[in-house]
Amino acid sequence: MPLVEGGIIDEVLYALMSGKEATVYVVRCGDERRCAKVYKEAHKRSFKKAAQYQEGRKVRNSRRARAMGKRSRFGRDQQESAWQNAEVNALYRLEKAGVRVPKPFGCIDGVLLMEMVTDADGDVASRLNDVVLTRDQALEDHALMMHFIRLMLCAGVVHGDLSEFNVLLDAYGPVVIDLPQAVDAAANNNARAMLARDVNNMTTYYGQYAPELLSTRYAEEMWALYEDGELTPEVELTGEFAASEVAADVDGIMQEIRAALEEENARRERLAEDD
Repeated sequence: MPLVEGGIIDEVLYALMSGKEATVYVVRCGDERRCAKVYKEAHKRSFKKAAQYQEGRKVRNSRRARAMGKRSRFGRDQQESAWQNAEVNALYRLEKAGVRVPKPFGCIDGVLLMEMVTDADGDVASRLNDVVLTRDQALEDHALMMHFIRLMLCAGVVHGDLSEFNVLLDAYGPVVIDLPQAVDAAANNNARAMLARDVNNMTTYYGQYAPELLSTRYAEEMWALYEDGELTPEVELTGEFAASEVAADVDGIMQEIRAALEEENARRERLAEDD
C-alpha cells in the first residue's frame, strides 16, 4: 500500500508466485509491468540455515550491529532490513558485473521492485525446470551459466542457492534470480562449498540433456583460480581440474609457527624489561 499511495506502483495486477522467503506480484508502473517481491517475516520464512548465509555480511552502523547482536526488537528489525537489502545490493552489483539478472528499481518498505523477465511473446518467462532443452541448447546455456557464475565470483559474490528453480529462460537465454542469500566469497567460510553446490546443481540439470557435462569440474577450477588471484572475466575456463599431488610440508609449517611464537615471546620479554 505505501508504494501504491506513493505513486511508485499504479496497480497490483496479480500474484505470480509464492516461495520460501517471499511472494512475487506482477504490478503496473505507468506503461510497464514489473515484479514486486514482498518479503515474508522471519518467523514465516522457511529458508534453512539462514545464519550460514549471513556470515560475513558487514553492517556499517555500529549501533545497528550491536542491536543485531543482542537480538533486541530493533535488532531483529535491522536484521530483516539487512536480509532484504542483500538481494537488491547483489542485483545492482551483478548487473554491473555483466550477469543477466532482473534489473532492480530499489527496495522500499520490504518490497523489492524489479524488472519482469518475459519470453518472446511478452509473457512471464518460464523457469528453467519447466523447459525441455536440446543437447546443443544445454551445452550453450551451461557454458553461459558457468560464465555467469565466474562473473559473480569475480565480483566477490556466490549465489548460494542456485538451481534450475532460480533461473528464468527468456528469448536471449538464462537469467539468474532469487539472491537474498547471496554471500561474500571472501568473508563467508561456507562460500567454497556453496559455489560447488551452485555449479554442481546447474551441471546436473544440464547434464540430463548433455551427459558429457557431468564429468566437468568447473567449481574446483574456478575456486582454485579465485584463491590464487587469477580469476578474471576474460580467463578461459576448461572444466578440467587436477588436484595438487604435492604433499603439504607439515614440518616446515610447524617450524615457522614455532619461530613466530619464539619471536613473539622474545618481544614480550623485551617489553617487560623496559617496563
